[in-house]
Amino acid sequence: MLDLHCHMLPGIDDGPTDIAVSLAMARCAVDDGIRFTACTPHIYPGLYENARAGIETAVNDFRRALAEAGIPLQLGVGADTHLAPDLVEGVRDGRVPTINGSRYLLLEPPHHVAPPRFAESVFNLMAAGIVPVITHPERLSWIETHYTHFADVVKQGAWMQLTAGSLTGRFGKRPQYWAERMLDEGLVHILATDSHHIDKRPPLLAEGREAAARRLGAEEANHLVITRPQGIVDDVSPDQLPPLPARPAKASAPRGLWQRLFGTP
Repeated sequence: MLDLHCHMLPGIDDGPTDIAVSLAMARCAVDDGIRFTACTPHIYPGLYENARAGIETAVNDFRRALAEAGIPLQLGVGADTHLAPDLVEGVRDGRVPTINGSRYLLLEPPHHVAPPRFAESVFNLMAAGIVPVITHPERLSWIETHYTHFADVVKQGAWMQLTAGSLTGRFGKRPQYWAERMLDEGLVHILATDSHHIDKRPPLLAEGREAAARRLGAEEANHLVITRPQGIVDDVSPDQLPPLPARPAKASAPRGLWQRLFGTP
């Protein structure tokens, strides 16, 4: 399996603060069956002022630490990137790293406020030849009132990434509901750990694959954690990778508590 969203680098954002925790996370990932991890620290103007050069240096340092510890985990470079007016420019000039140097970019929307002109921002990235991979939409507090926006940008060509732990209830019932619904409605391209620590947010991906397999079957579950992630790492065009499963309307998730409470379609 490949994990394309993990905060494993020590001392660079809100992930681990020391190398011992980072190494413990790497061991956990390998034990879980993960063979490749994209190190994706936040780029959040005003809070985490990371850039590609610094991230690459941190990844190279961590590679040496993994080799010394005998941990067989491959690392890639990336970033968990927040919306900013100069985002396209930052990608073009090399300041903002895409995943492993590919056309795919992790894009993290604000957690608590729906950004204005979100679809327009996503379209501008795609017009520049960038494929936005929108991270953990199921955990955003505004998904209830803007759910159709995510389906719309997927139709435009954006990709969606769920956090594996959301499918298994690690983040509570609400994210689990939205994760299952998006999966059932054919809106999800990949799963990732979004791990930040060894205890509260461990890098576990296999349990998410198993949960997805129970809903969509083993083949699509493997596409979520192997085929499409490998295609991203290799910079394969989206149209050359397995398409999203076609889900008839009647196969959508049944109306449950969250849907009744928030009146979403």
